[in-house]
Amino acid sequence: MDSSKSFEMNVSTVRPFDERRLVDRTRVRGHRGGVIPTHRALTKFALQPLDLVMSVTLVVLFSLVWLISLGWMCRFWRYLFAFGTNSLGLNLPIGLSGHQLTTYIHFIIPYPMVEDAAPDPGTWWTTTVIVLLLFGVSFLLPKKQVPLIYLLRLVLCIQASAQVYFAFAAARFPHTADSYMEGLTRYGLFLISFVPILFGLTYYIFDFGLVRKALLTFLTMSHLSLFVPFQVMLQAILLRKSILFMPGLYIVFGLPIDVLMLVCFYSWGMSWRSRTDRRA
Repeated sequence: MDSSKSFEMNVSTVRPFDERRLVDRTRVRGHRGGVIPTHRALTKFALQPLDLVMSVTLVVLFSLVWLISLGWMCRFWRYLFAFGTNSLGLNLPIGLSGHQLTTYIHFIIPYPMVEDAAPDPGTWWTTTVIVLLLFGVSFLLPKKQVPLIYLLRLVLCIQASAQVYFAFAAARFPHTADSYMEGLTRYGLFLISFVPILFGLTYYIFDFGLVRKALLTFLTMSHLSLFVPFQVMLQAILLRKSILFMPGLYIVFGLPIDVLMLVCFYSWGMSWRSRTDRRA
């Protein structure tokens, strides 16, 4: 066979260069040549009828078990409050707030009762000096800690607003320490009650398997059930000193902390490998 004809045949068998196909291959490659998988938030997962039934079953099951155990949980919190106040020598009475959802579901929310303590001049000036010092320290922190800097300044600004308010209008402060303690405990209890529904709408829709979905829900509710009473006791200790700290405790260290913990557990669960990833 003539060499020129052979060359023409070889050229004709070569596929034309497809730039788009090359771009599609390279855009999913990392700098070391490995394949970058598509994030699960961008992938599509169609809920099968069985998956939908199991997700609804988990929501109903956890919600039902929690509602039935509300009475025992409230008694457990009451024991923790009594043990904490006695061990710390606070001698705080335990308030009781009754609630009834249905004829068969009723519970009594306990909370430490704290007397309103108006900020005395010593507490006010000491807190003011600490706020100013910490605000100055925030300018000395390295620039790489910008998130921490702005978070610290936000907390300090909230406390500074409380300092100004109590300096001029302390007598018109509309909230009491008792009502705040009762509200903090109640909101924490209600947040735990909504965990199965929140996970049912945001976590159960992904392909993580029944066991992992149930495990994450159990761990989240259990952690919050233990955290809330300790959170309430710590804030009771601070409010027993002065209600000057109530705005900061409410805005920063109240329910937002509980919600942040819920988000952290959700993020941890989303980092687990799904069933699709394990089969790949």
